[in-house]
Amino acid sequence: MKTFKPRLKARLRKNRQVLNKNIDNFFGWVKGAKLVELKECNTEEDPVRPELDNKFRTGYGRKIYGVEYQEEIHAVMCFAYTNKIPRSVDELEKLSTDAFLQSAMRDQSGGRIAIAYTVWSKKKGGGKLIVKEVFKKIKKSNHLNRLITLSPLTEMATKFHSNNGAKLIQINETTQNFEYKVM
Repeated sequence: MKTFKPRLKARLRKNRQVLNKNIDNFFGWVKGAKLVELKECNTEEDPVRPELDNKFRTGYGRKIYGVEYQEEIHAVMCFAYTNKIPRSVDELEKLSTDAFLQSAMRDQSGGRIAIAYTVWSKKKGGGKLIVKEVFKKIKKSNHLNRLITLSPLTEMATKFHSNNGAKLIQINETTQNFEYKVM
């Protein structure tokens, strides 16, 4: 019995090392990833709003960001900058254009609220990483004071944002808005 117990402990120790190594390899790409602004994205990959073309995504007061690792994009998030919280995609377009035109007359800073209206990931951990990276970017900006989502009314969206620390602030006819605390 005494020889069995040390062998069992050794086997458990070895399995733990293998498991830890595999987890490090699985998320290892995250350490070298960086946030980049994109001129366009493959809209067919967007599971949330594939109907929105790149012209819309890069229109007045709107941008596309991606998480890049080894020259490949692994996650994408599209934003609009507004001064009010939109309840629909149509309203998002009007509010972001309005905020852009207002800022063109003033200081070129855009709207004060960043509205994330779509996010997707091609690799495990990418969605959470892009939220974290964009969050850092917003904290550093001088003109943005809120990070709000314009999310579909789905359980997946609710779970994703709740798990990433956002608070539900309103439910609309076809969308819902979550807010991430910017401190």
